[in-house]
Amino acid sequence: MIVTADDLGLSPEVNAGIEQAHREGVLTAASLMVSEPAAAAGVDLARRNPRLAVGLHLTLTDGTPTLPPERIPALVQPNGRFRDDMAGLGLALAASPAARAQLRAEIAAQFAAFRDTGLPCDHLNAHKHYHLHPVIAGFAFAEAARHGIRAVRIPWEPPSLVPGAGRALWPMIAFLRRLAARHGLRAPDRVVGLRWSGAFTPDRLAEVLPRLPAGVTEIYLHPATSGGFPGAAPSYRYAEELAALIDPRVRALAARCETGGYGAMLAA
Repeated sequence: MIVTADDLGLSPEVNAGIEQAHREGVLTAASLMVSEPAAAAGVDLARRNPRLAVGLHLTLTDGTPTLPPERIPALVQPNGRFRDDMAGLGLALAASPAARAQLRAEIAAQFAAFRDTGLPCDHLNAHKHYHLHPVIAGFAFAEAARHGIRAVRIPWEPPSLVPGAGRALWPMIAFLRRLAARHGLRAPDRVVGLRWSGAFTPDRLAEVLPRLPAGVTEIYLHPATSGGFPGAAPSYRYAEELAALIDPRVRALAARCETGGYGAMLAA
């Protein structure tokens, strides 16, 4: 079982929640946003917690670019932040060679920024799972292979574990698995966290852990000590997700599982 926190580096509240969840709870991994305001503090956090497996949270929407905005005009808003209209940007990437060239450059810049931290990169995933877009996935998986990264999150959440989880993404999930394999990337057998994103309460986490099937499962959450920080999702219950990761019931259930980062999965 891999227990991951997304958005490391987004804010001091997120960083503090991740560190608490790792030191006092069941969190084993985190995904770093390399260009957000608290990224440098997130790197320091990782260095003082060497058992926390840290990967790249590739950010191409609702965030801050690594390249100067004037170099990637197709990807950003007038305020210099990434576009929030994921569907519109997705169409632009499909239709425009210039937009695709800018995307490739920004993806390369984020991988380079992670490399420059000196941290080993445990895995790749993407903010809001934007790597479900085939153009983004193609560039990102190729760049991951060039950097020696061996693992990626492919967000398949089985309805057997999470009632109401969607099946509509299955064709894209199958495509991503084939693409990942071609680039030498492995992925967990399943992921839990999509349906309950921002509302992964202690009761939900305690209920799902005993039902995990054989194989490798990634469970991801968004812990923070509080919400309301710049970049926070208004509806997310950040403190409850932190509470889930340090809940005594959850700690007892997790103690029955093999846990770690993606590196531990690959070594198994």
